[in-house]
Amino acid sequence: MRARDKAAMSALRATLAALDNAEAVPVGEAELHGLALEQSPVGVGVTEAARRELSEPSVVDVVRAEAAERLEAAAQLTAPAHADRAARLRAEAAVLLRFLDGPGTA
Repeated sequence: MRARDKAAMSALRATLAALDNAEAVPVGEAELHGLALEQSPVGVGVTEAARRELSEPSVVDVVRAEAAERLEAAAQLTAPAHADRAARLRAEAAVLLRFLDGPGTA
């Protein structure tokens, strides 16, 4: 990948964030209420939550969803004033879809 490919960098950063969000563990209703200050756990790592392990199909689904989201947004930008933004979204989707096409194509 070229160092100055802004569309690729934007798409990859957003997709990495989406993958990070997909690994997050849902917060239960009981955890939202919390404890009284004097009952709160103390120490290193007590606020850390274990992350979920995504399977390869789950990762592919997230990447496909990110690409589809960009293509859908590009399709909605029909005004001539938005042609540059639509082209950039299509380029970002193409970058993501290249990663799904198979090894050696990215």
